[in-house]
Amino acid sequence: MATDASFAFYYLLNFERALAWLEARYGDLLDAQEHAFLKGFAALPQASRALLVRMLMRKGTLFRASRLAYEEIGCPLQAAAPIAALGWLDPEPALTLDDLFALTTRPELLTIFGDAVALVPGAKALRKPDLLETLRPFYAADAADAATEAAPEAAPGAVPDADMQSTRVQPLSAWHPQTTDRVLHVAIAALCERLRLMFFGNLRQDWSEFVLADLGVFQYEKVAFAPSSRAFQQRADVDAYLALHACREALDWLPGDDTEPHAIDHLVAAVATIGISNEWLETRRAKLLFRIGYHCERRQLWPAALRVYETCAWPGARHRRMRVLERGERFQEAFELASRAAAAPESEEEAQRVARMLPRLLRKLGQPVARTRSARAIERSTLILPRPDEPQAVEYVTRDHLTSEAAPVHYVENALLNSLFGLLCWEPVFAALPGAFFHPFQRGPADLHAPDFHTRRADQFAACLAQLGSEAYRETILRHLHDKAGLQSPFVFWGLLTPELVALALDCLPAAHLKLCFERLLRDIRGNRSGLPDLIRFWPAERRYELIEVKGPGDRLQDNQIRWLAYCVEHGMPVRVVDVRWADESAAHGEDTIDAERALVDGAAA
Repeated sequence: MATDASFAFYYLLNFERALAWLEARYGDLLDAQEHAFLKGFAALPQASRALLVRMLMRKGTLFRASRLAYEEIGCPLQAAAPIAALGWLDPEPALTLDDLFALTTRPELLTIFGDAVALVPGAKALRKPDLLETLRPFYAADAADAATEAAPEAAPGAVPDADMQSTRVQPLSAWHPQTTDRVLHVAIAALCERLRLMFFGNLRQDWSEFVLADLGVFQYEKVAFAPSSRAFQQRADVDAYLALHACREALDWLPGDDTEPHAIDHLVAAVATIGISNEWLETRRAKLLFRIGYHCERRQLWPAALRVYETCAWPGARHRRMRVLERGERFQEAFELASRAAAAPESEEEAQRVARMLPRLLRKLGQPVARTRSARAIERSTLILPRPDEPQAVEYVTRDHLTSEAAPVHYVENALLNSLFGLLCWEPVFAALPGAFFHPFQRGPADLHAPDFHTRRADQFAACLAQLGSEAYRETILRHLHDKAGLQSPFVFWGLLTPELVALALDCLPAAHLKLCFERLLRDIRGNRSGLPDLIRFWPAERRYELIEVKGPGDRLQDNQIRWLAYCVEHGMPVRVVDVRWADESAAHGEDTIDAERALVDGAAA
């Protein structure tokens, strides 16, 4: 049982667990500085180790000592001294004006810059962001050294002359001589960020994962992967990940002016020159290039967008190329590329988009457009309902109107069928294959969206789907519903599932229809996990069901919804679209009352 003292330092114990994990699995990839950190950290006093971890778990690298008040640590300055002695922490860092504003309150700033505020009309009433911009010209560091030498006694908040400006980078004690507080800068943060990346295999997760798991907020499947299983196989892989991450952040800081095309070319060149020998990282590079290309599209930088997409292997890049060529009025090139895509589409999504694009391109080229065979129509109904007194999602209003004791209706959207798939196929999803699991806090395999995700587990998925040929699948789903309850999964929506709902679904959904849905999921997990109909209606006495997509006033079917609807219609699965209209709007437009269950024909699937 944990003692009170160990519980108080729970975050430190978790961090030390992570360091031990890294040393055991990544020892050969750590450099001398990182090895020295592991050794030096272990030798620090407990309060110092705890303080460093507390700061690493918080946002940023600059902290005021007065705001590092932790009962189990005690005086933060005393705890910081051994860390500073190692050079891992700077106890008196130089601060820019922006740093100062981030660390201080508005009343403090009015004290620090009292003289300047008094000279600027209305400055005293400004919000912090506006006050910062008002003061920024006075602390631009023009001839900063000269200003410091010429006016060493000047007050920190004094308004400088045009040719005698105050130093803009200086310690807190120089900005605010009256304060007794101190600022601490975590100089070792970049090294620790690298260690965090190596542990998690991404920069999305942080050390709070340990805490959330300890508290039971998140629970994870225990995957028995080998100690050698890790995200990065060589040190260069870590460098490449960080370089890609830096380029991704640079995309958000592009200038947005006439120099932007030049900046984009430099960014694309930087992405292209990152040395990568890892297929997973190549996928990340392709995704980043796609983001850059899409950014160029939004800025209407058509030549730049085309250059980026031509080098991009991310799914959808070919379709974006067609769009860019069309927007640039290069219709013949767009048509030729679309024709090749139609002959060998990379996905259902591309096939759908190209089918819409080709007739348009033919018309722009002055060529005849052949009539195509329409897809089977999707059944469509119109439902006129009284507007709810309180704002409520149209899906919920429709569910409550249609449901009855004999035919209950549930709002499930993407959750139910994905969950049934995840429960049936739990073992292949969490198979401990190389490159799939690296640490204990993974919601699912790292290669979930990789092109070979299914093929690498083909035999295991086939065995799961084969259960649908007998009653075995029911037992597997119900067993996992009980045994895996609450464990994180990329497919299972525990917040929706109840034993009653699952039992009802298994009674009313034919195994053959489940197999059709699961096979489509496996063909394109990224594209097909969404777009499923909003509602499902069950007739338990008749052991049948109906899927219902709800569309409110002004809403339209999205492409992924159309693809699911068309797939259901093609395979004889009961599905329809319900268009909801509010009674007051219908009356205002002089519309006739329409029977709620009257079937209408709609050509959306075409």
